[in-house]
Amino acid sequence: MHDRPYRSALYIPGSKNRALDKARGLPVDVILFDLEDAVAPDAKAEARDTLNAALAEGGYGARLRIVRINGLDTQWGAADAAAVAAMNCDAILLPKVNSPADVDALAALVPDLPIWAMMETPQGVLNAESIAAHPRIAGFVLGTNDLAKDLNSLSRAALIMSLQHCLLAAKAAGIVALDGVYNAFKDEDGLRAECEEGRDMGFDGKTLIHPAQVAIANAAFGPAEDEIDLARRQIAAFEAAEAEGQGVAVVDGRIVENLHIVTARATLAKADAIAALETT
Repeated sequence: MHDRPYRSALYIPGSKNRALDKARGLPVDVILFDLEDAVAPDAKAEARDTLNAALAEGGYGARLRIVRINGLDTQWGAADAAAVAAMNCDAILLPKVNSPADVDALAALVPDLPIWAMMETPQGVLNAESIAAHPRIAGFVLGTNDLAKDLNSLSRAALIMSLQHCLLAAKAAGIVALDGVYNAFKDEDGLRAECEEGRDMGFDGKTLIHPAQVAIANAAFGPAEDEIDLARRQIAAFEAAEAEGQGVAVVDGRIVENLHIVTARATLAKADAIAALETT
């Protein structure tokens, strides 16, 4: 259980002052400030300055601030890394990570910030375990659009093995894993279904491309009231059983053991973390 929520992670262009300002008031858990895909080639240098000024001004509350740079194999990557190293942010996101060597290269340029990896290439997926185990890696972001392009796949179903492989690697390493974006931002039913699928697989949250998607992601990846109620009742019943010298309890006709209590306490901790974030 991570000590903060990651239900919604919204990409915000680092070059657009209006979007950067609007993000201060959005109910998202994570802001992915983007210097890569969302910024035109001739605006890359200016975007660094624009984003640096916005982050220096602050006002983003307790939201996790992650900056996605251009790849180190591009003409902008090294300058991005140097700029982000001095920014008022929480982590740096590296696109198209293929191996731990890519993480090493960024770590040499940015000695202090946690590093997140975009998992969006076939080679990266195959090396997910060693990438996740890198001591500087704090999280995975699935780049499903690029991965689908490289795999020449036309459906989410074709990506499931890749998603699960990256998720297994993240869970084994104890790092965060965020599901990829849903492109049809006006399709609420489709987004909801994909969020619920990602949640049931075990992802910590969903990356988003539009503010209209935030509420659905927050609802899907946050514990519902009935889950919170069940968690409280499971804990109470198990503690009562323990007081009587028993190792199991029964709630709603189902056996409750210690492993269920671990999950129940994680559910309540997540609910408390969400409440704390939403009040800041």
